[in-house]
Amino acid sequence: METDLYLPVKRYLEALGLEVKGEVRGCDLVGIADGTPELVVIGELKQTFTLELVLQAVDRTPACDEIWLAVAASRRGRGREGDPRVKKLCRFLGFGLLAVTPPGQIEVIVEPEPWKPRRDGKRRSRIVAEFRRRRGDPVSGGSTRLPQMTAYRQQALTVASALAAKPSAPRHLKAIAPDAAKILQTNVYGWFERIERGLYGLTGTGHGALVTFADHLPAATPDEWPSRARLRTTNPREDRPAARSAAGRPAASDNRAAPWRAPISAPDPRGSQACRSSACRHRAASAGGNRDRRGWRR
Repeated sequence: METDLYLPVKRYLEALGLEVKGEVRGCDLVGIADGTPELVVIGELKQTFTLELVLQAVDRTPACDEIWLAVAASRRGRGREGDPRVKKLCRFLGFGLLAVTPPGQIEVIVEPEPWKPRRDGKRRSRIVAEFRRRRGDPVSGGSTRLPQMTAYRQQALTVASALAAKPSAPRHLKAIAPDAAKILQTNVYGWFERIERGLYGLTGTGHGALVTFADHLPAATPDEWPSRARLRTTNPREDRPAARSAAGRPAASDNRAAPWRAPISAPDPRGSQACRSSACRHRAASAGGNRDRRGWRR
């Protein structure tokens, strides 16, 4: 009975310096402390923590300074009063929560004081990331008995659809699934198998998943996935001929047809003798005698 909770709660509030009376204008108990202005405290009693108890307290909030909720403590300690979510709710609403044990002892679970929840940045970023990575709206809100079509599962199905035709490497699937390498290596669902180093295929479980989640598969068929030629990254050497052409040199395709020739420059003012090698200068200084076609004396 709720009346069994009244006296223990009354004694506790009187110990705090309040004068307590029961059933005042629809309130289970009201405590008032002398002062200017006076402190008005309202208490609501229930055998268990229910939504009706919270709604009654919310309705009483504009008429008082503090709200205390009192419930009977469960014998095995598995009642709602020990639920962390209940504690957080009472803190969020600014309500106090008392648990009354069978001997009549009071256990203070939550103090009635203003509280603002601390922002959980990591959890917030995860929610936003999942929202942005998910394609469309594949799951109806409130469905808890069905596999959740998360962004990770969507990418895994995309990879499975691509591997249904033939095995492939993770780097060739990155364009259609950014996390393809992680999905294939971790293999959370058991859909994939490693054929050799850098090459993965689809298991029987993976083929079954394609049938189970046929409604959630991407619109494109495996034949329409990007080929290796389209997924191949650009070779940085391909940009070099353009740079050489800009500098006045022919492109790489011209080098195969004809050897590269240096651009014509002004004559050397030092004369032709300045650029000759020592052997040429030696032959020029020598005179007489027969010479072969190389210019050496016989």
